[in-house]
Amino acid sequence: MKIRVLDIAYETMADGPGLRTSIYCAGCAHHCPGCHNPQSWDFNAGNEMTVQELLDIVKDDEFADVTFSGGDPLYQVEAFTELARRIKEETGKNIWCYTGYTLETLQRENNPARMRLLEHVDVLVDGPYIAHERSLELNYCGSKNQRLIDMHATRATGEICLYEVPQW
Repeated sequence: MKIRVLDIAYETMADGPGLRTSIYCAGCAHHCPGCHNPQSWDFNAGNEMTVQELLDIVKDDEFADVTFSGGDPLYQVEAFTELARRIKEETGKNIWCYTGYTLETLQRENNPARMRLLEHVDVLVDGPYIAHERSLELNYCGSKNQRLIDMHATRATGEICLYEVPQW
């Protein structure tokens, strides 16, 4: 199983709390005006990497958690689900996932493959980037409509629960 990857950022602190290995994938059909990464829209950009290659990279940095970003990982959902499952089973690391979809849209769509990925995600950063709602005051989001969703609490309660960013 392969994922088309644009870039990998090692020990970044931009895509979630603490040190993270961020995997930026190719492909996004949201085409948000003002997107900071429009080169990620091309589904054929970047290079293919196997799930095992990406897992080895994640395991190599024992202190960094993981972020899936893009593009939009939900367009390569089967491979990202396999990667997330193996990360959880083999390392127990925290996983964040960015998507231009809202959680409500994903729940309404009820696509089994996408829902399986969400089972392995700790925090979902959801919603399209909206340029007129841009804010530099936000933690880990680009626009005010985007949310950090605590997926464990959301699954437990059946209601959307927001993630509280730790204050250092």
